[in-house]
Amino acid sequence: MTPDEFLRSLQSRPLAPAYLLVGPEAYDRDRCRRALVEHALPLEDREAGMIRHDLDEVDLAIVLDDAQSFSLFAANRVIWVNSAESALPRGRSSAGDEDPAEEGASTKKAGANPLSSYLSNPAPGTVLVFNCSRYELDGDDKARVQRVQKFYSAIRDQVELARYNPDSARRLAAQLAKERGLRIAAAELDQLTEVLAGDAQRTANEIDKLALYVGTGRSVTADDIWNLTPEAKTSTIFALVNAVARCDRAASLESLDVLVREGEYLPLALSFLATQFRLALVAREAKLTNVNQVQNYFTKQGTPMWRSRAEQVAQTAKVFTSQRLEKAIYEVYATDKALRDTRPDDRIVMERFVLELTGPN
Repeated sequence: MTPDEFLRSLQSRPLAPAYLLVGPEAYDRDRCRRALVEHALPLEDREAGMIRHDLDEVDLAIVLDDAQSFSLFAANRVIWVNSAESALPRGRSSAGDEDPAEEGASTKKAGANPLSSYLSNPAPGTVLVFNCSRYELDGDDKARVQRVQKFYSAIRDQVELARYNPDSARRLAAQLAKERGLRIAAAELDQLTEVLAGDAQRTANEIDKLALYVGTGRSVTADDIWNLTPEAKTSTIFALVNAVARCDRAASLESLDVLVREGEYLPLALSFLATQFRLALVAREAKLTNVNQVQNYFTKQGTPMWRSRAEQVAQTAKVFTSQRLEKAIYEVYATDKALRDTRPDDRIVMERFVLELTGPN
């Protein structure tokens, strides 16, 4: 089930004796944990009734013994168990490369899963939550996640905590801003989402900071994001990328000047430029003609692509010919080499780079 389905289930049916949370998304994990504690534990039980274990440090049998023991200090308990994957049998299967027959044999060799026995007669008033945050839900970790889910198959309620994609991260930011009465325009919302790379937990933290800093009397500005969000300093690098892509020499040099005055690391700016040009060249070679095509193409290739980022790539691919993009990539190489040599000033090297790219074709 999804985190939202889990939250709805807390209101619609009795608590299950055990839950499995699997996936890396910290924001949704915290949402689920807070909602479960509020629903399962009366206020007077929350200090003594919230128990934590880590299967990197204790055995599953010890956790289940604790669950079967009654507490003198809390009638209801939530037992939160981290590192759920550590309970799985050790061996080649831990690397995710064991075939099903070998996996079944290793499980039988390790003995019956004691969790099934516990769940056949769970302790009343006790909720077990097994948390596995080590693995991604797709890619190379998919087989490992499936093994964890199979090992805990006795737990009916399994919640998958997937990372937010670019669109869902932006919707979350807009929702949180609305809940806190924060006035933020679409451009600033895009900027905040992009500089935080769609990280839901950091987005929630930064929205809270902006709400305290700005209040409800005015709208959030780009300067507010710059001042409060450490990652926002990269936004000037994106401005430089866009200006170079438009062949706007004055704006490019102005953005470079801002980076220098703010003490930014200029090789990082060059790295962003290199990525922009490579993506634009791929977009041209794949004959991608609009923003949706760019976003869908790179997402399918495994490269996360925010819409604003896709707009930048599409704009760059439109402005630059393939020959100019190839030249730009060569200039990136030459500039990177120059930045590694003995030189009087990184700024001089980068200014030469900007002049080369924004000059006449």
